[in-house]
Amino acid sequence: MDLRSRISELMRPARDELAEFVAIRSVADPRQFPPEECARAAQWVLDKFAGLGFSDARLERTPDGSDAVVGSRPGPGPDAPTVLLYAHYDVQPPLDDSAWRTPPFALTEVGGRWYGRGAADCKGNIIAHLLALRALGNDLPVNLKLVVEGSEEQGTGGLEAFVASHPELLRADTILVCDTGNAAVGRPAATVTLRGMVNVVVTVEAMASELHSGMFGGAAPDALAALISMLATLRDKQGNTTIMGLDNTQTWSGAPYPPEQFRSDAGVLEGVTLLGDGSVSDMLWARPAVTVLGIDCPPVTGSTAAIVPRTSARLNLRVPPGMDADDAHTALADQLRAAAPWGVHVSVDLEAIGSPFQAAVGGPAFEAMSAAMFEAYGSPMTTLGQGGSIPLCNVFADTYPDAEIILMGVEEPLALIHAPNESVDPNEIRAMAVTLALFLQRYARHA
Repeated sequence: MDLRSRISELMRPARDELAEFVAIRSVADPRQFPPEECARAAQWVLDKFAGLGFSDARLERTPDGSDAVVGSRPGPGPDAPTVLLYAHYDVQPPLDDSAWRTPPFALTEVGGRWYGRGAADCKGNIIAHLLALRALGNDLPVNLKLVVEGSEEQGTGGLEAFVASHPELLRADTILVCDTGNAAVGRPAATVTLRGMVNVVVTVEAMASELHSGMFGGAAPDALAALISMLATLRDKQGNTTIMGLDNTQTWSGAPYPPEQFRSDAGVLEGVTLLGDGSVSDMLWARPAVTVLGIDCPPVTGSTAAIVPRTSARLNLRVPPGMDADDAHTALADQLRAAAPWGVHVSVDLEAIGSPFQAAVGGPAFEAMSAAMFEAYGSPMTTLGQGGSIPLCNVFADTYPDAEIILMGVEEPLALIHAPNESVDPNEIRAMAVTLALFLQRYARHA
């Protein structure tokens, strides 16, 4: 029986496994979910891989307090190449439960897709790993290492610090970062660039306390109005991010993202225009992009006729390859302070920062992956950028400069990762498992 047939036979029990895995509410934030849930998920991963020949699989505590599953499985011998498999078992919080059409932690099939938090990001990738290894059985053509982290979605840097302090533990010739995805269902892709990110909290203070808007409005400085004025300087009328000193004219040279496909993928309402004066690919993968993630202000329901004396906003700035994240942070903070009206007091606190990443292409692993994807999908592999950030990739590149790093996975635009109604197409899990198994065979022959 060939690999494709073996994996197809394994899909039914794999669906049950994913349902069991999704039911574990592994949000790595003890303010929202009990830490025991992440502990259960880590043990689940450990047990599955220990049963597939990773006899030394174990939990390693990382500096942020999360547990990473680490292990190795020897292949035919020391002359065979070593491949590191990466994924993460923690998930984003479900956000608004009422916005889900299905229970977020109960894997539910609707219209041929499997819905549930983490179904794609990133538990579906772990299932694909398991399927590929089961299909290969004892015929493992490479040496394997494994790391599955438990705090990726929180961005607290636990595994990044662990890798830097344990460089030999995860050293490999090729690192498969299975936490991205394809251009669309059935259209395989490797992600070759990642935007970095800067998260800040800007706080504006104008008065000691709330004041009645009828008695004081007109002369009293309004902190919320000041903040709105400051935030308005970060984009122009076309929606381009406009931060002094940051180039917002760069272009993307890889595969394009058709505007109509993007409108459909993003659920843009009829009549609403897309942002920026570049192509969709330029705006997503080659240029800086600022987003207001949240504002502290009175809600509409329950608000009173009072002037807001103090307010804050949480901002996320995505930083494209070729741009320095520290410089971007400085430019953002400087512009916010310079744009503050009326002498209001402003503080800009750095919450998180990560550098952009660009993968090398054309090596033996990249070529083997391209061939494996074409065989698995019947469609050529394309290259994509990724608007999201994975700071660990930079740590891998710095720690293992000779390793090829390939970003891939079961996610695609319809998966709605990080949003309500996350889902995965089971055909993507099947095809990605076939891809992984074929890649290991091809890479072993040509490395």
